[in-house]
Amino acid sequence: MRIQTHNVYDVNMESAESSARGAYHHGNLKEALIEAGMKALATAEADELSLRMLARDVGVTANAAYRHFADKDDLLNALAAEGFRRFAQNQRQAVVGHVTPEERLKASGLAYIAFAMAQPGLYRLMFGRLDHMANHEGLQCNSLDAMATLLEAAAAQLNVPAHDERVRVAAAACWGLVHGLSALAMGGQLAVFGMKQQDLIERVMALPSLVAQSTAPKSV
Repeated sequence: MRIQTHNVYDVNMESAESSARGAYHHGNLKEALIEAGMKALATAEADELSLRMLARDVGVTANAAYRHFADKDDLLNALAAEGFRRFAQNQRQAVVGHVTPEERLKASGLAYIAFAMAQPGLYRLMFGRLDHMANHEGLQCNSLDAMATLLEAAAAQLNVPAHDERVRVAAAACWGLVHGLSALAMGGQLAVFGMKQQDLIERVMALPSLVAQSTAPKSV
C-alpha cells in the first residue's frame, strides 16, 4: 500500500485556503478585505496597512488576498475608491431638504469637513491618491461622482449650464475653502482663534458665498 505524505506547511495552507473558500464561497473576499481596510483606517494611517495584515484580520492567507490585489498600491487605490463612494453618498445625503443653492453649498461643505474629522486616515488616503485616477477606474469614477453635488450647487447658484467654465472656477474656490478648513481642523490649528471649533467652522461657512466672488469679472 502506498502511503501519501504531506508537508505540514502544505496541509496548513490547504486547510486555510479551504476555510477561506468556505467563508467566502460567494466570491466576496475582495469586499471583505476592503471592509477590513476601512475599519483599520479608523485608527491607522494608510502606510501602516498591509495585505498580510488585512488577510489575517478576515481569517485568510496572504496568498488568498494577493489573488484580489496585485500589491499594496492596488489595495490602497481600492480603499480610496471605496472612500469616495461613501463620501459621494455623504454629500448627496447632506443636501437633502435644502432648497436654495446657498443652503446646499453650506450643507455639503459642513458634511465634507465632518467626514474629514470623523475619518482622518481614510480622508488623507482618498485625497492623497487622486493622482492615481488614470490607473484605477473605480477611483476615477467615484471621485468624480463625489464632486457632482458641489458642481450642481455651483451651477444652480450661478444659473448657468454645468459645463460653463465659471462653474469649475466656483467649485474650485468652494473646495479650497472646505479642504483648507478640514486640514486646519484636523491639525488643531483653528484653536488659535480662541473659539469653539465647530462654531467657528459654521460661521465661516455662513459667510457670503465664494461662488459670486470667484466668478466676478476682473476690474480693469
